[in-house]
Amino acid sequence: MALVMHAAKTNKNAFKTLITAEYVGVEVKWAEKFEMGVSNKTPEFLKMNPIGKVPVLETPDGPVFESNAIARYVARMKTDTSLLGSSPIEYGHIEQWIDFSSLEIDTNVLKWLMPRFGYANYVAPVEEAAIAGLKRALGALNTHLASHTFLVGHSVTLADIITTCNLYLGFKVMMTKTFTSEFPHVERYFWTMVNQPNFSKVIGELKQTEAVPPLPSSKKAAQPKETKPKAEPKKEEKKEAPKAETNGDEEEAPKPKPKNPLDLLPPSKMVLDDWKRLYSNTKTNFREVAIKGFWEMFDPEGYSLWFCDYKYNDENMVSFVTMNKVGGFLQRMDLARKYAFGKMLIIGNEPPFKVKGLWLFRGPEIPKFVMDECYDMELYEWTKVDLSDEAQKERVNQMIEDFEPFEGETLLDAKCFK
Repeated sequence: MALVMHAAKTNKNAFKTLITAEYVGVEVKWAEKFEMGVSNKTPEFLKMNPIGKVPVLETPDGPVFESNAIARYVARMKTDTSLLGSSPIEYGHIEQWIDFSSLEIDTNVLKWLMPRFGYANYVAPVEEAAIAGLKRALGALNTHLASHTFLVGHSVTLADIITTCNLYLGFKVMMTKTFTSEFPHVERYFWTMVNQPNFSKVIGELKQTEAVPPLPSSKKAAQPKETKPKAEPKKEEKKEAPKAETNGDEEEAPKPKPKNPLDLLPPSKMVLDDWKRLYSNTKTNFREVAIKGFWEMFDPEGYSLWFCDYKYNDENMVSFVTMNKVGGFLQRMDLARKYAFGKMLIIGNEPPFKVKGLWLFRGPEIPKFVMDECYDMELYEWTKVDLSDEAQKERVNQMIEDFEPFEGETLLDAKCFK
């Protein structure tokens, strides 16, 4: 008998087991024609879990319910897995983070979410407490992740699988970019995890929510602050309403979106798109064509060059994780595409891998909106290129052309932002 998962295919708690199964090489099948609210009320299902909750895993030895327990069961099916750690202390730390993410993160996300989807009564103080508790938990997690790629050790463990799934609903439905930007290491960690092949195979494409779901109208009416009768508007206010309607100005007309400050800089002789085109189209004689063309185009008054060095290279113990980390950084830099060109090098043939980069930005400094909006920026040390130093200019040349060996080491990968 195969392992059969009884749950909706969008259930993030079922994801814990499916991702674990991918790591240990165990096949788990979805139950056929499962319908929440119907399938989990049948006598057959209630024999597996008497209170009718999902997920439930049907096994040859009997059913297992509770999502964390199911994930542990599947992780233990293979004895050579590293998902449960390699020592008693690692196992203890894995269990610690599983409990932490379930009790401190998942619980508070659900307390915040359920009233907004009509599954519980909305009480403003309860929501405020849930948000405060969630922020406290994310703050603690952020502190830990400032110096760790994974929660425990140097590879994915069950703690990472369960914590990521407990963060999933928050990122997808409740926590906007404005909310999560306070926790940059949590953001980096979450997007790194969900982009791992074994995660993305189960979760699929994920986009962060752009807005917190509104309360149902019936719930809004039940809020204590709205139970008091509204004061009658003054006569003068009553007179103003028709006037506003007559003028068609019930709301202030939206102001034109201000231009990016970089668009207001004096014109530059360097046309960034021309350089990007030259870079992309040069296939041979790169030094003689692209590099020479770059310095002929470069305008030190209108653009600036910057080296960046990743602050936490000692974390970079896994090659594909390091490459995904850099790839995620470049994705989040998309907001600067009109004003920047970048090269990111992943250096070394064995861990820890080094990450270094070169960036060309419009203007004499790194644009403020990039520093404010892209949290990855603070993970790097930034040094402006001294154009009077020929050694630094040669380093620029080598980074543009992916010269190898770079500073005496091989290149694991090179990525371009253009």
